[in-house]
Amino acid sequence: MDWLQTIVLAVIQGLTEFLPVSSSAHLILPAQMLGWEDQGLAFDVAVHIGTLFAVMWYYRRSLGAMAGGALGGLRTRQLNPDLRLALLIGWATLPAVIVGFLGKDLISEHTRSVAVIASSTLVFGVLLWVADVVGRRELTVMGVGLGIATLIGLAQALALIPGTSRSGVTITAALLLGLRREDAANFSFLMSIPVILGAIVLMSTDLAQAEQIFTLMQLLVACVISGVVAYLTIAFFIAMVTRLGMLPFVIYRLALGLLLVLFFL
Repeated sequence: MDWLQTIVLAVIQGLTEFLPVSSSAHLILPAQMLGWEDQGLAFDVAVHIGTLFAVMWYYRRSLGAMAGGALGGLRTRQLNPDLRLALLIGWATLPAVIVGFLGKDLISEHTRSVAVIASSTLVFGVLLWVADVVGRRELTVMGVGLGIATLIGLAQALALIPGTSRSGVTITAALLLGLRREDAANFSFLMSIPVILGAIVLMSTDLAQAEQIFTLMQLLVACVISGVVAYLTIAFFIAMVTRLGMLPFVIYRLALGLLLVLFFL
């Protein structure tokens, strides 16, 4: 594979991993228009490692507070707010882990079509708009309870359907359940850390048997590019979402979904 594909796909992954616009929908367009073959598991692992480092660095203070809360909780045998948040994020991750582990083959065989991706892009784009309009926007991240975390976690499991967008569906659920826009995004991005880590582990189990079509240097560059772009994207989204809301991303999703329908179906 050439360097153009390396750079373009790494930028797309970094941009779309955290924006509520669906990375799978975007990866179809350059592949179809330029005739690129599938990028393969090694590339997927590399760019996911980049985005994992990006989100962990952006939320390093929150992660440090949760680690400190966990140590403090073990020492005092009491549940403090930071430990509680860490446990809720872990709990909310379980549905996606279970569904991903049990349904990996079913999902990969029956949901990778352009029709599924286009439909999911459109339907969940409309749901994101509805959630942004009707959501109460009262709760902060620290106001999330077990029930809300469970429902957001169940919504996250839907992101295994290509075109849904993991960040999009979790932010949609969080808004419907009353979180403020910025807090919905923050909770969604914190939830992404164990999910991305789990995806890396899951993909790595099949890596030895996968065909390698990128050089090691290309994989390293892709990792760095996806990480830098992902970090800038998180910062941009958090700064923008409180002022403009979700409407720009809803419009973009609808346009993208219609583009997929018109050109590839």
